[in-house]
Amino acid sequence: MKAWIPHKSGISLLGELPSGVTVEVADDPFRLPSEPTGVEFWMPTFIGQPPMVRLAPDLPDLRVVQLPSAGADAWIRALPPRVTLCDARSVHDSSTAEWVVGAILAQLRRFPEFVRAQERHHWAHEQVTPTDELYGKRVLIIGAGSIGTAVAARLAPFGVTLTLAARTARPDEGVYGVADLPELLPSADVVVLLVPLTEQTRGLIDARFLAAMPDGALLVNASRGQVADPVALYAELSTGRIGAALDVTEPEPLPSDDPLWQLPNVLITPHVGAMVHGLMTRTYRLAGAQLRRYVAGEPLVNEVVNGY
Repeated sequence: MKAWIPHKSGISLLGELPSGVTVEVADDPFRLPSEPTGVEFWMPTFIGQPPMVRLAPDLPDLRVVQLPSAGADAWIRALPPRVTLCDARSVHDSSTAEWVVGAILAQLRRFPEFVRAQERHHWAHEQVTPTDELYGKRVLIIGAGSIGTAVAARLAPFGVTLTLAARTARPDEGVYGVADLPELLPSADVVVLLVPLTEQTRGLIDARFLAAMPDGALLVNASRGQVADPVALYAELSTGRIGAALDVTEPEPLPSDDPLWQLPNVLITPHVGAMVHGLMTRTYRLAGAQLRRYVAGEPLVNEVVNGY
């Protein structure tokens, strides 16, 4: 059988593989390494996925797609029933959690403002009013999966009050449901979005959601840009009533003339929350373990069911 992966350097990171498995590098859907027949296990590229998604039906023997990403929204409806779709849950936990904590601190302590002053060579100590702080903040994390749990663990030492919400309430774990958001939002100083993109979460952050956030609150989106209504998001942020830290936008890439760039209360990074040096090693370790499980006929981990 054949297994396709997107990086030549990933071959050595897969670990020891069963006999009879041929690993090939397929990083370009228009220049395939061999005929698509015989490919049973496939890890596509992290970026540029639409052409890869369209390639999937042309792989007649495909049985497993192991994504390098935590999000699976582009693939859920693209695969025939015979193919098991798995995401990279846990691979991105530490790096994305670090981005969330860093983005919150940067916005509360006004680092972007100080960077702009540095670019002007301007020491504005006498004119600077005290910044906000993370200590004592009430943080609402929407998305209580592995990344949400990782974020909560890293925020806890800062002396915050943590509340977690998920698609379905889990009272025994202290996790609220999405239906509880209208009651939770007015008391949240920081709202962190870590939900997958599904039909239920698309446009979840609308005008009503944003209006429910208290004055001075911070919205942090490390999930998908389409979770937020871009028109409603800009309308609320442009008033300056609340701030935001966004690693994802709608659309992506964000056009250079998009007015969101100009808002001083918004921190934008180009979807880099998970992109750290250790990411590739962790991703291929997972893929190698999954490939061994598949060949041995063992259950796979991180199977995506109904979009989750």
